[in-house]
Formats: sequence, structure tokens, C-alpha cells
Amino acid sequence: MNMLIYLIAIALFMGGIGLAAFVWSLRSGQYDDLEGAAWRAIADDDLDAGGK
Repeated sequence: MNMLIYLIAIALFMGGIGLAAFVWSLRSGQYDDLEGAAWRAIADDDLDAGGK
């Protein structure tokens, strides 16, 4: 039963780290342009640059 107290504390600490990382990613603009990355991935820029 004593070990359960340690496990709960560790789980809360790790959850806090995950929440802090998520808030940091929101504040740093990681989710600003969700559509642009998808269109850049499927864009065929090789033909515009003189490729085959």
C-alpha cells in the first residue's frame, strides 16, 4: 500500500510534464497552420523546378 503513494505521485508528475509540453507547443505555434503542411507534403514541386 505504501508503494501506491509513490506510484500516484510519479503518475501525477509525468502527467504534469506532458501537460507542460502540450501547453508549450500551443504557445510556440506548433498548431497554427494545420492545412499548409498537408498541402506541402503532396505538392509536386519537382516538376516546377525542371525535374522529369
